[in-house]
Amino acid sequence: MLSLEEVKLCLESAGQSHILQFWPELSDEERNAFLLDLSQLDLGGLKEHCDGTAKAATCPAARVDQQIEPIPSELIGSIKKSDKNTLADWENEGFLQISKNRVGVLLLAGGQGTRLGVQYPKGMYNIGLPSNKTLYQIQAERIRKVQELTNLKHGSKCTVPWYIMTSEFTLEPTEKFFKDNHYFGLEPSNIIMFEQRMIPAVTFDGKLILQGKGKIAMAPDGNGGLYQALVSNKVLEDMEKRGVEYLHVYCVDNILVKMADPTFIGFCVSKGADCGAKVVEKAYPAEPVGVVCRVGGVNQVVEYSEFQPELAESRRPDGELLYSAGNICNHFFSRAFLQEVAKKFEGQLKQHIAIKKVPFMDRCGNEVKPTKPNGIKMEKFVFDVFPFSRNFVVFEVLREEEFSPLKNADGAAKDNPTTARCSLLAQHYRWALAAGATFLDEQGNTLPVTPRVSGEDHPPVQCEISPLVSYFGEGLEQLLKGKTLTTPFHLDEKRARELQAP
Repeated sequence: MLSLEEVKLCLESAGQSHILQFWPELSDEERNAFLLDLSQLDLGGLKEHCDGTAKAATCPAARVDQQIEPIPSELIGSIKKSDKNTLADWENEGFLQISKNRVGVLLLAGGQGTRLGVQYPKGMYNIGLPSNKTLYQIQAERIRKVQELTNLKHGSKCTVPWYIMTSEFTLEPTEKFFKDNHYFGLEPSNIIMFEQRMIPAVTFDGKLILQGKGKIAMAPDGNGGLYQALVSNKVLEDMEKRGVEYLHVYCVDNILVKMADPTFIGFCVSKGADCGAKVVEKAYPAEPVGVVCRVGGVNQVVEYSEFQPELAESRRPDGELLYSAGNICNHFFSRAFLQEVAKKFEGQLKQHIAIKKVPFMDRCGNEVKPTKPNGIKMEKFVFDVFPFSRNFVVFEVLREEEFSPLKNADGAAKDNPTTARCSLLAQHYRWALAAGATFLDEQGNTLPVTPRVSGEDHPPVQCEISPLVSYFGEGLEQLLKGKTLTTPFHLDEKRARELQAP
């Protein structure tokens, strides 16, 4: 820990002396804690960070529409457009890599559920399924099931380690939640939690913000902070020791995410990819999602706000959108690529501006909650490494099967607990129908078969299938074919055993 005099000198040279204005009012304990926090800042780069952040906020975004082009078709794989044999080959390759303990999954879980109206990590959120499972539990059970399927297929015991990147806000509650729930049946040593870096928020004139008399306002450095966190927490070393060669990286809020998806993994490995992105077809031209494309020949994600309307509406000869590859924060990386990024490119990652309302301490020592944006937070995004890939690929999946994010509280138009819940229940209803089940409504009337029901509609029945019974719809025919089921129907392991009984 630095001395007070050393910290004072660094703050003065960075033009941030105001940070110590309430020092005389702090207790000895508060002073020690504050001094420790300040010592852990990159004080040498503080002036550059503050000045650069304020300058970046005033710079208009560069226009990219003159240099933009779609990803070449030969780099794209597709669930919808590929034949069954090709998909089976990719899936088999993925299972093979999992069986050899070469595949890990990495969860980006640094965010709290603030927009959902809760102050705990988003992964702990219960969206109201019949089982009352949280996002964390659903994902843990999918890892257990993909391990089980791999073991049955290859006759060997495999492990898919689960790396979880948290933040200062989410690490402790996440650790406690997992421990309290007995790690959802996973081996604790195969769940590796680590913390991303926090960086200071800055005012529009380049000043650090005091959140309390002895506390600087800090924020996680975005999910692109992953790459520095992999190094500082020795996660890459852990992967190497375990023999993990490939990593499936995803965001916590997608309730339909396929953990360690064998088809995606197999596609990327078979193509020799070092970096890959899962995408869904954009629902409409102006949908507010980033698009995976090329700019000046370089692979990257272009935010929807950077597209001119006429460009977003461009179509191919077959009528499909030209720029349709919607980014869903679901990626494949080889460990070798991540190591190269950490060594050579992490410092070159693009910085993104986020204008926020940041609570602060005014000059009189009063806590203020601003009603309009007063600060800037700099973020890096996980996809900002795409330009450094030597062999980049894209894998298009079906939105109704693999993407339904939870971002907003109920009452919002979309991406809320109700839409997420309906997406999962609709998917499981489709699986049950495909397996040959018939459903009765609450009055005992046979329901018509509507296999194309999507999460945008309320499914006609409540049908939930535990990931411990089926990972992605497999193995259900032997349980459900010819069965007449009533709603609500919850197929957990106990019910599966009952259905198998003679």
